[in-house]
Amino acid sequence: MSRWQELTGGTSGGEYAARFEALARSGKDMHGEAAFCAALLPAGARVLDAGCGTGRVMIRLAELGYDCVGIDLDASMLDEARARAPQLPWFQVDLAEFDAAALDISANFDLVVAAGNVIPLVHPGTEAAVLKRLAAAVRPGGLLVAGFGLDAAHLPVPPTITLPEYDAHCAAAGLDLVDHFATWDAAPYDGGGYAVSVHRARP
Repeated sequence: MSRWQELTGGTSGGEYAARFEALARSGKDMHGEAAFCAALLPAGARVLDAGCGTGRVMIRLAELGYDCVGIDLDASMLDEARARAPQLPWFQVDLAEFDAAALDISANFDLVVAAGNVIPLVHPGTEAAVLKRLAAAVRPGGLLVAGFGLDAAHLPVPPTITLPEYDAHCAAAGLDLVDHFATWDAAPYDGGGYAVSVHRARP
């Protein structure tokens, strides 16, 4: 069982969506992750939203003209995503077992994004396997972007992975570090408790 399932019971899709809708109504920008990704590659590029949740990031990227696919383990989150954008492709799958061919989709993505603490909330011990699966979905020269908390202040669970450990898993999966940022606004990483990491697949 993933840490996310242990935390939520796999039934929090509606509550999660409502929380972000309330934030949006308050005037908070809900599209930082999508804007970050859109700055990295042109519209029309293929994007895999890994751990897509209720689809907030992917739906925005699709609106901006990107060719998107969403995958998540939580059926309640995917129900919300499908209700909001039934025309987009959503798949229920464990990231540690993700196989694009098995879902009959091309794996040649220009960018894979894992936003919202996806990596620290996978099943314990599967981090390396998850990154290997995600790396396999990235085309040579393509990008993996992941943002997640590194300390208790930025996570709903105790910290599970350090930034050096994450970078090492990426390297083992054939991904080279491009840069770390402190926020989705691309502020320079200062060693704090949250990082947005960009890695590039080797040619």
